[in-house]
Amino acid sequence: MTDALKLRRASDVRVVGLISLAHGSSHFFHLILPPMFPWLKVEFGFNYAELGLLMTIFFVVSCIVQAASGFLVDRIGARPVLFVGVGLLALAALTYSQSNSYAMLVLGAIIAGCGNGVFHPVDYTLINHKISPPNLPYAYSIHGVTGYIGWAAAPAFMVAITTIADWRVAFLSAAVLEALILAILWFNRARLVDDVQARRDESEASHLASNPSGAPMSTFGFLKLPVVWLCWVFFFFSMAATTGLQSFSPTALFQIYDIAVSSGNYYLTLMSLGGAGGMLFGGYLATKLKVPERIITFCFAINIAMGLLLATGTVPIEWIVMAFIVIGLGLGIAAPSRDLMIRSATPSGSSGRVYGIVYSGIDLGAALSPLIFGIFLDVGLPKLLFVGVALLQLMIILTGFKVANITSAKAA
Repeated sequence: MTDALKLRRASDVRVVGLISLAHGSSHFFHLILPPMFPWLKVEFGFNYAELGLLMTIFFVVSCIVQAASGFLVDRIGARPVLFVGVGLLALAALTYSQSNSYAMLVLGAIIAGCGNGVFHPVDYTLINHKISPPNLPYAYSIHGVTGYIGWAAAPAFMVAITTIADWRVAFLSAAVLEALILAILWFNRARLVDDVQARRDESEASHLASNPSGAPMSTFGFLKLPVVWLCWVFFFFSMAATTGLQSFSPTALFQIYDIAVSSGNYYLTLMSLGGAGGMLFGGYLATKLKVPERIITFCFAINIAMGLLLATGTVPIEWIVMAFIVIGLGLGIAAPSRDLMIRSATPSGSSGRVYGIVYSGIDLGAALSPLIFGIFLDVGLPKLLFVGVALLQLMIILTGFKVANITSAKAA
């Protein structure tokens, strides 16, 4: 390996490390609130539909901000948008810690949604334009791994501190943690500069290459492309399924199997750790096999089987933890293939606004899922959580094949 390649790889590793640290913190904040639902229910007397509505508010706000922040990333660059997002997450945790009413929790969810909404346009813009192409699958993999680590850490972190102290101290600790991450990003800010004009030139050149006689694509021209909306639907189903499990699996397991809620939260941690391990292996598979739709189909078919099995209420308790690890592995292995498939399907020279719209499907799926599944639990139908997640994952498979077909036609 030449010195130039070594320097390039070292630079890629540092940039991916910083981006992934921020991404992991955003996933951490997805799950600082759901593990606290049992304590908030006791403290304030809320029902599960009201608690699920907090997550709906969080993700609806994040969906709107994500779509808008993509345009902002294209205009002023990714770095300042990233700093604002991380700062807002710290402020949200501080707001949660001081809550004395439902309105305060709603305010915290709104602030957190504003902070969370910036990450995908920022992250994928920086990765796609600062990481060398041969290292992209591995960058996606590491980026995704830290997301799963964030998911894994949050329930354990929040429940452990709540058990030792109380839920307010847990939220305050989360705020301090996010402030430290912001400080790390600030001291390494020189590595997060992106060339806005170069991205604009690349996007325009790619559009003219595919449409030599046409006018340059307008700011909103990409919205006319069907593949953009298919990718949006793909992410909608993906996150609706994942958030349903994350928000209410502990409560559903308690109602179906009489497993303590605290144990159920640790099952989520193991699921996320399984996802992190699967993500590393998935990056290797995506690079070697180059058949993303088949990898996605296999992984989600296994997860569908696991979900339907859990819904029967007959799984021995000692095997339930294994089912959650398998589900996590499936989600993780599929993720790098998903990212590569979406990247190849979206317009060449993808910019912040494209990723902002496409990935806003994640937030809307996550917004609706807790509200619907919370109602199922309130009316005493916890098995429908696992059945509903299985149906959503079936839709992921079908949508993934449609996206892959369009990608193949585009390549031809």
